[in-house]
Amino acid sequence: MSDLDSEDADESGEAEYEGDRNSEGQRHGFGKARLPNGDTYEGEYECGLRSGHGTYRFKNGALYTGNYFQNEKHGKGVFFYPDGSKYAGDWVHDQKQGYGEYLYANGDTYTGEWANNKRHGQGTYVYKDTGSTYVGCWVNGIQDGPAELIHLNHRFKGRFLSGKPLGHGKFIFDIGCEQHGEYIQPVQEKDEEEEDEEPPLPLEPIWKVSEITKITPWSPHDEELLGPREAAEAAGAVAEEKIPSVMVTEEGGGHPANATGEEGEERREEEVNQSQEDEALFVSTFFKSEQGSSLKQLNL
Repeated sequence: MSDLDSEDADESGEAEYEGDRNSEGQRHGFGKARLPNGDTYEGEYECGLRSGHGTYRFKNGALYTGNYFQNEKHGKGVFFYPDGSKYAGDWVHDQKQGYGEYLYANGDTYTGEWANNKRHGQGTYVYKDTGSTYVGCWVNGIQDGPAELIHLNHRFKGRFLSGKPLGHGKFIFDIGCEQHGEYIQPVQEKDEEEEDEEPPLPLEPIWKVSEITKITPWSPHDEELLGPREAAEAAGAVAEEKIPSVMVTEEGGGHPANATGEEGEERREEEVNQSQEDEALFVSTFFKSEQGSSLKQLNL
């Protein structure tokens, strides 16, 4: 429902008005009005227009209580919608703009910046059903820019584009390791016989793994300039890893990132290699089981 469905009605022809007026007979000060369409307003007026604090009740059950300026919601205010959702925050010329919190009908919440009635800027979206949380940038209501997607036992740090993760990033697991990689947008193959048909839906980004490391610092800017290995080394976190780095294939297999040819180290290396492969397989298997549900949550 639009915030403006009936609030823009002309009050000059209200069925009832009780309240203060100025010397010119205009509504001025505090008053109560019942509009011809069934809506009601109780609050402050200035020169015939809603200005100051007031409460507007829509005939469909919606309600706004907060500040007005020349008949427009302007300043702080709370809007209650008929479906049970609620917005509390800043308004500018009848638009949600500034900072505010939106409680959705399904229990999800968004807290952050708004512009032109849309999530825009920095904000946090919490999914009630799963408990997952998106913390990051928004552009015109869509997840776009550096962000962190937090789940029950792991989280993803990276960049989003048009609501989907894309580019370098990493998964951080509570078991104490990270899986570095990159989300790549697959190319849609065109069939010459289907040129006249509707364009197919875009494919989901594919996660390409590069390596597993211990927990390391990260920022989107670092990942753009350096690969995951170089970024970890620059942070000083790779030299003496408790969890040795492994190069991981998409199938979850692995091989040692550093191997020596000294005969006395062969047995120890075999044990380390086996431990690395077991760990890589565990993380890769766990990640694949969680990836599908993680991406589905992004469709708001």
